Amino acid sequence: MSGLDNLNRFWAFGSVGFLTLVSLAFLALTGWAWIAVVIFGALTVVGIYDVTQKSHAILRNYPVLGHMRFIFEGIRPEIRQYLIEGDQEEEPFSREDRTIVYQRAKNQEAARPFGTKHNVYGARYMWLTHSINPVDPKTRRYRVKVGGPDCTKPYDISLYNISAMSFGSLSGNAIRALNRGAKMAGFAHDTGEGSISVHHREEGGDLIWEIGSGYFGCRHEDGTFNPEMFAERAASDQVKMIEIKLSQGAKPGHGGVLPAAKITREIAEARGIPMGQDCVSPAAHSAFSTPLELCHFIGRLRELSGGKPVGFKLCIGHRREFMCIVKAMLETGIAPDFIVVDGKEGGTGAAPLEFANHIGMPLVEGLNFVHNTLRGAGLRHHIRIGAAGKLIHAFDIARAFSLGADWANSGRGFMFAIGCIQAQACHTNKCPTGVATQDPLRARALVVEDKAERVANFHRNTLNALSDIAGAAGLSDPTAFLPNHFLQRDSTGTMVPGNEVHPYLPIGFLVEGEEDEFGYLERWNRARSDSFTPVDLPDGDTKHLM
Repeated sequence: MSGLDNLNRFWAFGSVGFLTLVSLAFLALTGWAWIAVVIFGALTVVGIYDVTQKSHAILRNYPVLGHMRFIFEGIRPEIRQYLIEGDQEEEPFSREDRTIVYQRAKNQEAARPFGTKHNVYGARYMWLTHSINPVDPKTRRYRVKVGGPDCTKPYDISLYNISAMSFGSLSGNAIRALNRGAKMAGFAHDTGEGSISVHHREEGGDLIWEIGSGYFGCRHEDGTFNPEMFAERAASDQVKMIEIKLSQGAKPGHGGVLPAAKITREIAEARGIPMGQDCVSPAAHSAFSTPLELCHFIGRLRELSGGKPVGFKLCIGHRREFMCIVKAMLETGIAPDFIVVDGKEGGTGAAPLEFANHIGMPLVEGLNFVHNTLRGAGLRHHIRIGAAGKLIHAFDIARAFSLGADWANSGRGFMFAIGCIQAQACHTNKCPTGVATQDPLRARALVVEDKAERVANFHRNTLNALSDIAGAAGLSDPTAFLPNHFLQRDSTGTMVPGNEVHPYLPIGFLVEGEEDEFGYLERWNRARSDSFTPVDLPDGDTKHLM
């Protein structure tokens, strides 16, 4: 860490300490100096407390000065529109969203006075219908079994889990806090494509091992897939599921480079890469290039892992390409145990602006499409679906379940739980709370024991809230939401039931060739299992790829 960075972080603390000494020196000249001694001495004591306390990472990294943030938080109801939130339509999350996460993570009461803060009269407002005869969900079982017919080691996954976030993007302390919290509350932690690090292994929480195009943790020196290394790591009892990353919501279709200067020995060990060289994540996989090859790769990973659930994650792009994969499932008889649909609004790390804002399908549409395609192919009952993309509230999770999800993942929600304030400095290595940095002194601010407790609290309180709203809807099972449990107002002011906007299409309609009004069958007929290219694409024609 540079001396300039130290100066920026500790100048306030250093200044009050220096002024305390100066004031003490002036006591010999004037009795009035005792006022300055009291003021600056008190601030020095505050600074000492800040760097030694374990509850607030901001204060550990910015002693004395960090209290300004809490002052603004305390007066925010009066200055919200002008000083804190700005234009909520442009914010990735509003401060109200973050506040709810913080309250649940700290086991604080999340009730609010004076009704909703949302504009219930605005266009496209959505609400959950409740029952006049609500039920009390006495049995709160928040798990679902993942594992198809070919899986010999199925996993009972929690209904709410930590999305893929790699060590390297997050600090070692952040990974440890997340994983320890996952172990405490009994849910899963996705490793991200950065593979399994020592920080994951130290805490022992359940892992979903994500395998990206760089095959980190299971690669040869040339970057290709190494089956022996994969089998060795997948055999760990801590690894519960294997997830092939085809694309991610933040930057679908885009690779990445971790510069050599940012690679530490711990990162190199976790990823199986050399020091002193850029770490490249290609945009495409080298282990397969066709839908059929992808299915065979899934079968190979399942065998190498000893029968553990294997699936893939993607953000939907060309809808026909997903149908190509589904056709390959039918032809080979090899289906994934699960599919995670990542909405384009998801993503916790830095991404190119155009990718972050305009490339990829949002979760609602992508999830509904995957669910209906699997229903149409007659495969939905074999394959579980996970959903990811800004799912931090029980309402968001309930809606995802209504669209076909079996469980939900969250990245930002759990980042907020461990102290992220959304400073958007992740790519600078200067995260003020120690969450997204490899600077050991900045990461020190994040106290694992304290933040792990908050992770477990956030998970438990969010699922309890999900159970409560399920009961309010008359449901004893929090996964039993259907599209018709939701109503939304369209741009004309008309109330539209959710099942009219996102209906469930008939089981088997695609394989039976039944026409539909949404264009599924037309795309299905143009999809092929041996290639991602349409069957009817004329030579040189690139206008009909979707």
